[in-house]
Amino acid sequence: MPADRQGWTRLNFSSLTDEARIALSTLGERAGDILSPTVRLGVTGLARAGKTVFITALVHNLVHGGRLPLFRAYSTGRISDARLEPQPDDDVPRFDYEDHVRALVEERIWPDSTRRISELRLTIAYDSASFLRQRFGSGTLNLDIVDYPGEWLLDLPLLGKDFESWSREALALAHDPSRASAAERWLARLATIDPAAPEDDVVAKELAALFTDYLRACRADENALSTLPPGRFLMPGDLDGSPALTFCPLPGAPDATPAGSLARMMGRRFEAYKNVVVKPFFRDHFARLDRQIVLVDALQALNAGPAAVADLGAALTEILSCYRPGTTSWLGSLLTRRIDRILIGATKADHLHHADHDRLERILASLLAPAIDRAASAGARVEIAALASVRATKEGIVSHGGEKLPSIIGTPLPGERFAGETYDGRTEIAFFPGDLPRDPESVREVGRAAAPLRFVRFRPPALERTAEGVTLSLPHIRLDRALEFLIGDRLA
Repeated sequence: MPADRQGWTRLNFSSLTDEARIALSTLGERAGDILSPTVRLGVTGLARAGKTVFITALVHNLVHGGRLPLFRAYSTGRISDARLEPQPDDDVPRFDYEDHVRALVEERIWPDSTRRISELRLTIAYDSASFLRQRFGSGTLNLDIVDYPGEWLLDLPLLGKDFESWSREALALAHDPSRASAAERWLARLATIDPAAPEDDVVAKELAALFTDYLRACRADENALSTLPPGRFLMPGDLDGSPALTFCPLPGAPDATPAGSLARMMGRRFEAYKNVVVKPFFRDHFARLDRQIVLVDALQALNAGPAAVADLGAALTEILSCYRPGTTSWLGSLLTRRIDRILIGATKADHLHHADHDRLERILASLLAPAIDRAASAGARVEIAALASVRATKEGIVSHGGEKLPSIIGTPLPGERFAGETYDGRTEIAFFPGDLPRDPESVREVGRAAAPLRFVRFRPPALERTAEGVTLSLPHIRLDRALEFLIGDRLA
C-alpha cells in the first residue's frame, strides 16, 4: 500500500467512482453545516474495549447533568441544553441509548457489546466564549456519534493487498508461537488441502469455519491477541454464511493453479469481501468522520503477557494507519474530510489505583509512538488518556502483612471468581490489583519477571442521590477531559 509524503497510509480504490461519491457527499454535508454545524465523531475500539459504555455515559452526563469540570463549555455554564434528535442517516441503525442507560442505571449490568455500526445525534445549544460571536446569539452544534467495531478498521488495509500477499502474512502469523495452539486444528486441516484441487463449497465452508474458530481463540482472555482480520468473520451480521465470508488463507500463488481450482475460488471470494464489505464501509461511513476516539483495553493484554502486548501495539498501529489525519484548506475541506483529532482512550482505569494511570498512558504512548508521530506530522493532534466511562470502583487502603496497600473497592459481577471465592453480585470487596511497571518498555520484554495484575469484573455502581432526592449522573474518570479534547474547540 503506497504512502504519502508524511509516511501515512493512503487507501486506494480501483476506480475514481468511490472518491467522487465521497466528494459529492462531503460537499452536500458542508452546505448543511452553514446553517447547522456538525461534527461526526467516530467511536471505535477492539472487542470489549467499552465503546457502548463510553457513548452511553457521554450522552447521559450531558443530557442528565453530570460532573464534568474539565469540559470547559459545560463547567462554565455556557451549554444551555443537550438533547437527542433524529439522526441524519436513515440507513444506519440508531444507537440504543435508552436501553443501555436502563441496563447501567436500573439493572446495574453492562450493556451488550457493539456488533454493528450505529449512530446517534446529540444537539448541543451553547453560548460562545467569544465576545464577537456572542453578538450573534446562541449557537448549536450537532454531534453525530458513529459507533463501529474496531475489527472493521483492521479490514481497511486489505484494500491494498491481493489474496496471495494476505495469505502469506496470515499464515506467518498463524505459525507464530503465541498463536500455535489456537491455529493447530485449522493448520492441520489446511495441510491436507491441495489448492489446485477443484473448487468445493463444502471444503471452503469447513476451512472458513476452522479459520474463524482460530480467530475467536486468539481473542479469548487467555490469549488476548488483537490482530484478527478479516473482522467480519467474528461479527458477520447479515452476511453470515455468504460466499464473501467463506474463504481462508491458502499457501502458494492462486494464479499458478488452474481455472476452477479451490485457490482461485478463495481468491475470488477474498476480492468479493473487499468489494462487498470493506469498500462500502470506508466510503459510506469511515471517510465521513471529523474526530475519532479509539478505545483500548490495554489491561487485558498486559495481563496476558508480552506477546499480547506486542500484538495489541501492531493492531492499534494498523488502525491508526487507516485514518486520513491532518487539516486541509478551506476549499479542500468542502470536498474531503480529515480527522484532525484522535484520542486514544485506555479504558477500565477504575481497575487500577490512580497512581498507575500515568504509567498506563506512558505504556500506550510507547507502543504507538511511530503511529502518533506520523499523525502529528500530517497535522493531526493525538492524545492518550486513561479513563473509565463509568467508574465502577472507589479507592481505599488494605493492610496485608503489616503493609498498607492502595486498593480498589467495588462489587464483583454475579458469578465472578476471585481468590477461590464466587461472588453473588451484592458483596463489596477491596483488593490490591498490583502495580504497572515504571518502565513502559519492560512490558515488551519476554521472560522478564513481573508481578501479575489481578482484575475483577465489577458491577456498574448504584447511583448516588442528592439531599433533594435527585439521582446523579453516571460517575466517570476523565470523560470530561475526553469531551474537551474532542469537541471543546467547536464550542468556543
